Order: sequence, then C-alpha cells, then structure tokens
Amino acid sequence: MRATVLHAPRDIRLDDVAAPELLEDTDAIVRVVASCVCGSDLWPYRGINEVTRPVRIGHEFVGIVENVGSTVSTLQVGDFVIAPFTFSDNTCALCARGVHTSCVNGGFWGQHDKQGHPVDGGQGEIVRVPWADGTLVATPSQPSQAMLTHLLTLSDVFPTGHHAAVSAGVTAGSTVAVVGDGAVGLSAVMAAKRLGAATIVAMSRHESRQQLARQFGADEVVAERGKDGAKAVREILDGIGADFVLECVGTKDSMAQAVQCARPGGRLGYVGVPHDVELNVPAMFARNIGIAGGIAPVRHYIEELLPDVLDGTVEPGLVFDLALPLDQVADGYRAMDERTAIKTMLTI
Repeated sequence: MRATVLHAPRDIRLDDVAAPELLEDTDAIVRVVASCVCGSDLWPYRGINEVTRPVRIGHEFVGIVENVGSTVSTLQVGDFVIAPFTFSDNTCALCARGVHTSCVNGGFWGQHDKQGHPVDGGQGEIVRVPWADGTLVATPSQPSQAMLTHLLTLSDVFPTGHHAAVSAGVTAGSTVAVVGDGAVGLSAVMAAKRLGAATIVAMSRHESRQQLARQFGADEVVAERGKDGAKAVREILDGIGADFVLECVGTKDSMAQAVQCARPGGRLGYVGVPHDVELNVPAMFARNIGIAGGIAPVRHYIEELLPDVLDGTVEPGLVFDLALPLDQVADGYRAMDERTAIKTMLTI
C-alpha cells in the first residue's frame, strides 16, 4: 500500500509501505476513501516542529471498514466511518467526561498505541484503527460523493471550530470575533452561527476567505491585524469588544489580538496549536477576561454535529478549495504552505 511520509522539512513523499493487519481484538482495518492536509501538518512540514526521522503523517480521514477484531461490536465490514484525529476507547473516566483527547488508552495517528504498536497516519490507503468501537463513528448509510467533503470535516476542523465556540461559551444573541481565517477559523464562524450568535466579526485579509466567512455566517469582516484590527472589532461591537473571541491560529500575535478584541468580562475560546504564545495575565485579570479551550475532543462532538451535516443544515466541506489524488500529496502540502489553498482534500 501507499502512505504519505514526511522525510524532512518540505520533503513529503508517497512511499510504499506494508499494509496494516489486525493486532488487537479491538482493532479495525479501514480503507481510506478521503483524507486531507491540516494546518497543523504544516508545522513539521515547515520544520517548526523538529523532524528527526521519516514519519507517517495525516490525522483526518473517512473510509470503509474492511475488517474488524473479534471483540468489535458496533461496526461491520462495509460501514462508512469517520475517524476523529485521535483514537480513544470512549469508555475511560476521561472519555466519559468528554475529554477523549486525553483517553487513558488513546493516542495519535502516526505514533504508537499503548501496547507499543505503530499506528498508521491518515494520509494513506489503509489504516489500522485501535479501539475501533470507541474511535470510529459510522454514518447511517453510504454517503454521496457530494456529502464526502462535509463528513471529512468532522474528523477535525468543524468540531475544532465548534470546540472554540463551546469553550468560550457562545450563547444565542451574543457577539463573537473570530481570529484566524484558515479552515478552523472559518469553521468557528459556522459554529458560532449555529449556536445563535447575533453578530459575528471574522478577521481576514484574503478575499476568498472573507467571502466564505460571510457565507458561513460572518456579519462583518475586519482585514486589519494587531492593535488596529482589535480597534476595528471594538468599534463594530458597541465600542467595547466581543462577548466571545475564538482564537484559531496559535501564535503570540494572534493570542494578543484575541485578548484585545474581547470586551471586559468577555471570554476566549482557543484552539490554535500554540507556538511561543505568551499571555498578559495581569491585563486579562484587570478586565475580567476568561479563557478556556485546548486540543479539541472531536470524538465527543461528532455525534452532535453529524445530523446537521447529513441534513444540509451546515455545509462545512466548503472549506475544501483544492482536491487532489493521493499521488499529488506533495502539491497539496505546497498549496497550503503557500496559502494558495485553504484546505486540500486527498482522494484515494
């Protein structure tokens, strides 16, 4: 089989690797139908996260179940399934509390499970899924090709945007500012709209992303950044700032901008993978600004969001503006690295 391997910064290849087999009774084998490139994949691709050896990469995929272990009870061969970006048993004390990303038996694609077995990355043709009953979510029926993109977002970006909104505490009738216009930021706009926000301000400098933000529910778009951007947000929102700010980038500047956009007593929901982030806690204390968030427990949200995706209430798959076959995966990374694509879908 073929799988995407990052050999060194900006050296992404499609390699021939051994096809996975069932290793535990709780495993499933999934033939991947579609995967995608995530913004967080760009950190190692760019060398910001150190790459010391070839690594299998990719953590968002949907596919068809080809085989199941002897104790798997909720899945059958032929089921179409959505894979969250982490695997989990969905039964431990932390999963029961909705924090599947900290599952005591869980882990990340492309790394190792708790038994020490290597786990495949999601940008390949076949994946062994540990704890299949707890990890995978089957759809009621085989989806159409048009539905595929929307379902793929449930692996990561749509629930991650939702996590930002939920962590902040977005309520009906509230005001929201979204920092970040990548796939997660745009998904956060959609999530805030779905939760009933009255006014949503998206921060974006790119026309195509501005248009999509408006399509997803943004009422206003601010192109400025930093202090000027925060000032523009405050001016739009009664001169005081947003009730809730959704931070979807993860840099020092984006977090500072998010804090500046919040009104006194406001709350931040942050889901951007943090790199060299510093918080001005005294300033937040003085203005009563709260903060919550972190790595999104996607598995916790999929079943809540899936019905709205299936019935067309939301169309999160519109974040994909480039679709390529798997053998052009290097082009997909390059397009996202150069910001000529919002999000690249890989068909298999």
